[in-house]
Amino acid sequence: MSVFAWIVYKESFSAKAAYHRAPFERRSATVNSVSDMAELLQLLLNVSEKAANVARVCRREAPLFELLVQEKKGDDKNKKFVQDFKTLADVVIQEMIRHDVGAVFPELIDFIQGEESNKFENGLGESVIVTVCAKEQETAALLATVLDGDQTAAALLAKAIHQDLQFRDEAAERLKPFPLSPADVGIWIDPIDGTSQYIEGKEELVPEGDFCSFGLPCALVLIGVYLRATGEPVMGVINQPFHQRDETGHGWKGQHFWGVSHGDFNACSVPRSKRLSSSEDGACLSAVLSSSEKAAVKEALAPLCPGKCLKYASGAGYKILCVILGLADVYVLSEGSTFKWDSCAPHALLRALGGGVVELGTRPPGGNKGQVEVQRGAELTYHKPNAGCRGADQWANQGGLVAYLDSKVLSRVLGELAGKI
Repeated sequence: MSVFAWIVYKESFSAKAAYHRAPFERRSATVNSVSDMAELLQLLLNVSEKAANVARVCRREAPLFELLVQEKKGDDKNKKFVQDFKTLADVVIQEMIRHDVGAVFPELIDFIQGEESNKFENGLGESVIVTVCAKEQETAALLATVLDGDQTAAALLAKAIHQDLQFRDEAAERLKPFPLSPADVGIWIDPIDGTSQYIEGKEELVPEGDFCSFGLPCALVLIGVYLRATGEPVMGVINQPFHQRDETGHGWKGQHFWGVSHGDFNACSVPRSKRLSSSEDGACLSAVLSSSEKAAVKEALAPLCPGKCLKYASGAGYKILCVILGLADVYVLSEGSTFKWDSCAPHALLRALGGGVVELGTRPPGGNKGQVEVQRGAELTYHKPNAGCRGADQWANQGGLVAYLDSKVLSRVLGELAGKI
């Protein structure tokens, strides 16, 4: 069982963390690579639910949550926000996923990347790194040292990360094999997308299946798989830890989604949206944007999205999820304020449903309305850093993006934006 403990980082420390047994046994070297990918999907679903549980525990327990937040600095800071926060829950979730996947698929260890640095600074100014430990008591003891002697918080977190959680998805288990090897892929992790919403903890009460503009439901766990050679997203898991209140009204129930898209093979846990009429010329569209989106973008989209059809929501992952679920026809972002870890997982689901995510900056300049064609090559890829950039900016989606389900909708939106932004 994979579990975590923290040790104070020394300047001379450079050894890699030792990896122990994960919830899934290490594969035999003779296992067929085709079945491996089905096993990888099951593993990602399991660790996403384990991650969601850690996020709920950290958010629920006040003695623990008070110790979770520290401000990002330097190259790790997202320039879009005045304050961009990293939480201990982020670090725990990311390294837990990295460890559990690497323990079963050792060929992936060097190709698992995430949003967060795995160092966390405690109140004494000591740098801390996440490593694997064997027993809950050992984890709690080391956490107490790291968390300035707070025994209560250390015990709560140690219990959450030691929980033996086994999660099943029957539809994923029935998935037919597809020809792809784990040795050909890499993984992007966003441990908690929508961190500010997670920290603030606001609750917007909306009916089941409706659009949510802010609050805990916008915080997601995202795990995306891409081809190392081309950067194409081929598998994605999205977990929404705070989907709705449970029967007691004091806790939360989550939900999850997954998709696979490779060559001619496509499978997704989400049914294809039936809003096909929106692709027709003259039909009204619905678009989801960031509340800070440029006025020029809002004005350009207004004729296509009249009245309340222009929506606003928090979290890049959640906005793409709205497109996946058919709650919006398109998500438009004109700035380079999202990153590979934000878009990789939901991009894979969109591809499985016949859609995608393109870089807004790659649209044909001056294209006529209804005549803009965007090829597969314009879609975002996930394998190469941006030249000349440092820190998080290496992995920014620099040209902005458009997420869509229907290529005709994409054409209409890009045609409306052409020459206006």
